[in-house]
Amino acid sequence: MPIAEQGYTHWTGHFVDRRLPWWPISRLGIKMAFKRKFFKFAFALSFLPALIFAVGIYISERLEDFQFMFKGRKGSMSFLEVNPLYFKSYFGGDFLLFMMVMMMVLGGAGLIADDLRSNSLQLYFSRPIRKGDYLLGKLATAGFFLLLFTLLPGLLFILLKIIFAGSFKLLTAYPWILPAVVLDSLLVSVFFAAYTLLVSSLSKNRRYAAILIFLIYFFSDIFFSIFYGIFHNPYFCLLSIKADLQQVTAALFRVKPAFEVPWIYSLLVLAGLVLACGVVLVRKTRGVEVIK
Repeated sequence: MPIAEQGYTHWTGHFVDRRLPWWPISRLGIKMAFKRKFFKFAFALSFLPALIFAVGIYISERLEDFQFMFKGRKGSMSFLEVNPLYFKSYFGGDFLLFMMVMMMVLGGAGLIADDLRSNSLQLYFSRPIRKGDYLLGKLATAGFFLLLFTLLPGLLFILLKIIFAGSFKLLTAYPWILPAVVLDSLLVSVFFAAYTLLVSSLSKNRRYAAILIFLIYFFSDIFFSIFYGIFHNPYFCLLSIKADLQQVTAALFRVKPAFEVPWIYSLLVLAGLVLACGVVLVRKTRGVEVIK
């Protein structure tokens, strides 16, 4: 009985250039994040600061209905004044920054670590996907969640203030509010996304990467506190990721920063860290790329 042998058949199709070749990577990353343990709880909890500040905007326009809450407390309603300091308090709040780190710990630690563990990079780059598309897809995954807690609430606060006040006094009195919201949201999101991918690329174990994401952020603030307590030099704030972010946030909203250090130094530190992240990521994500 004759045996027919089938040889290799060459593919005669054509590559189709997609406008957003990174989107399937990002979409999959977002779906997988919601399947992680405790992620949904942390995701919901991260909106708590935004909810509190939104309620504060409503109360600020209905003070006559809430006088009983502040009766006999002189100056206790000053924090309800919606101004640049109000926005700075949200974007530079310790709790919000901490929850953003936790979101990256739970949902971003495995973005690259899982691919390294399963040797998926060769599979990615065996398709018409460039390294830039791969990294952009991973950055977009982290950025999606980060912008949900920064840009979206910031724009919502402005909209709520306009609706409840019935005027555009906020924007006319502080015309830099809207640009500051956009710029600060992008800055914080880009930094945390790059920082998460860098740490994720250093290990094939997502648990180790998650621990590193938390510890680096936490101990940078610990080291700052130790050195500042000993030498009382405010420039040690540059050692703290949290302090650097808060310094830049204060400058964008034109509010006096917590430390008498030029905010541009903090910006340079953050920019240097992002640049270092980019260099390491390019070297760590190696594979066989298809040449058309």
